[in-house]
Amino acid sequence: MLLVVDVGNTNIVIGLMDGPRVLHQWRVTTGPRTTDEVGLTLLQLMQHHGVDPKGVHGAAISCVVPSTLYSLEKGIRRYLGLSSLVVGRGTRTGVKVRMDNPREVGADRIVNAVAAIQTYGTPVIIVDFGTATTFDCVGADGAYVGGVIAPGYQISAEALFQRTSKLPRVELERPKKVIGTNTVHSMQAGLFWGYVGLVDGLAARCKQELGGSAPCIATGGLANLIAQDSTEIVRVDDTLTLRGLQILWELNHHES
Repeated sequence: MLLVVDVGNTNIVIGLMDGPRVLHQWRVTTGPRTTDEVGLTLLQLMQHHGVDPKGVHGAAISCVVPSTLYSLEKGIRRYLGLSSLVVGRGTRTGVKVRMDNPREVGADRIVNAVAAIQTYGTPVIIVDFGTATTFDCVGADGAYVGGVIAPGYQISAEALFQRTSKLPRVELERPKKVIGTNTVHSMQAGLFWGYVGLVDGLAARCKQELGGSAPCIATGGLANLIAQDSTEIVRVDDTLTLRGLQILWELNHHES
């Protein structure tokens, strides 16, 4: 088994892989943890699902929150006896990055691109619904050509609440109608249908710039909520990032 860990700004997604197959997937809140807290959390999750930690032979990490990386790496080393592959500068990916400054591209975005290329071919667009919503665009030649970063759904909802005097905080859900008949429903309609429009509009423009044939694949916490009414998203892939980490671990392990 391979341990894969995707550290986002809001959540940490942990997976156990058997080749490309996800055996277990867990989600914990991103936040400061000591080395021992990291190690004990991993052991407790495995124990709860009857997993023998001795069966884990490697670890791969994608992290966009640098302050969490030290304790995460050290916790995995101390409690599982494993050195981790941390996706970043120097990691073999097999993907050429055509950005003005390739170092600016988040590790999770390259991981998603690697998995999408292998699973869906090229060209392809990946929409990742995280704290921010990112669009990652891969050209027909398999190169990462750039993308889009937009405020996340939850960020937008929280900003609406915090920056207005009389509007309440509302639940993120799909309203049945666009025209709301009360304040809460009106806000939910603006957030949900507005966000669907944002996603479809940006995806359509990305597709046009890529040549018009790129499928749009969605992943991340709110992907299923938005995808049900999107005209551009063709598939939701909840394990895309975890599979990308497994692919990169294999690539770097076999070529090292």
